[in-house]
Amino acid sequence: MAKVLVIGAGGVSSVAVHKMAMNADIFTGIALASRTKAKCDAIAASVKERTGVSIDTFQIDADDVDATVALIRKVQPVLVVNLALPYQDLHIMDACLEAGVNYMDTANYEPRDEAHFEYSWQWAYQDRFKAAGLMALLGSGFDPGVTSVFATWLKKHKLDTIRTLDILDCNGGDHGQHFATNFNPEINIREVTAPARHYDGGKWIETPALTKRQEFSFEGVGPRNMYLMYHEELESLAKHLPEIERIRFWMTFGDAYITHLTVLQNVGLTRIDPVIYEGQEIIPLQFLKAVLPEPASLGATTKGKTNIGDIATGYKDGEERTFYIYNICDHEEAYAETGNQAVSYTTGVPAMIGAAMMVTGTWAAAGVFNMEQMDPDPFMDMLNRHGLPWQVKELSGPLAF
Repeated sequence: MAKVLVIGAGGVSSVAVHKMAMNADIFTGIALASRTKAKCDAIAASVKERTGVSIDTFQIDADDVDATVALIRKVQPVLVVNLALPYQDLHIMDACLEAGVNYMDTANYEPRDEAHFEYSWQWAYQDRFKAAGLMALLGSGFDPGVTSVFATWLKKHKLDTIRTLDILDCNGGDHGQHFATNFNPEINIREVTAPARHYDGGKWIETPALTKRQEFSFEGVGPRNMYLMYHEELESLAKHLPEIERIRFWMTFGDAYITHLTVLQNVGLTRIDPVIYEGQEIIPLQFLKAVLPEPASLGATTKGKTNIGDIATGYKDGEERTFYIYNICDHEEAYAETGNQAVSYTTGVPAMIGAAMMVTGTWAAAGVFNMEQMDPDPFMDMLNRHGLPWQVKELSGPLAF
């Protein structure tokens, strides 16, 4: 039906490309490009072995807009799926506009020199994409992505209005390492160490990172400590569902992770400003990334489950009601299917589904869009059919905290 160009060759990309190959009736051609072509070739070999589908691979520096435009014109896809680093979002959007092709990503833009991410930079492309008759879909991962679709599905089917929304992200997996991150260490640590922010009463409230904690019992995992954080879907949900009075994001971390991260912060290894070492300028966090385990290598040893979902309280026919909608994903099952652990799987599968929504024309519009602006039903149906089944239950009342 359509050819796509995927940029980026990490764990999420590996999952997305494997799942695209498993849906050859939708994705009739797949090209994969990255700064390191050998990583693309390794994914292509795994895809060929597991599915029998051949994909084309290319080397590309996605910061080079002209080179990216040239590659797009060579491949001639109907959609560019950006699974590279979020630093590169704007450059790839520029290339898509120049080449006249639709765009999709899983994480919003952030500058390299500041641990700060928001949608304003990408929302500023609205007029240009609309004028070009092109579509840009932002944040088609799990969180952001599925969690936003969960919210709009609840509003469409269970609630007339949503008053409060809590997004709960639990990774109950154990990879056997003293300290490692389940996706790109540089992006992960920048995100975790940034100040927490949540939306309440029409304003943003900021608190120091990892200072507000609650315990919650997750089905399939058990009780875990979860910490208040900022995540980009809070910003887009506050904009597109303005009825919501309070939106919060929580993520679980074990005590050992918190201890290691605190020590690394205290000795300066999470800094993103340059330092001089033996006459060379280095970024401490990039050095730390180089010595930490590669996230893609953790799949074979990771056991346990993830549980990610939304708890929404609102009104239905004038009565206050609370619903919990979530997915449980097994690390070992994800690895058996795609060679990647569940953190990559839970982002890579929605990336494939978002791409499917676009290339089939199920979601079609000109401009820049977030997930919650689209009809949730076809996306939710594909989640159930492609490895991320969800369930919803009514709770006796709102969260007590």
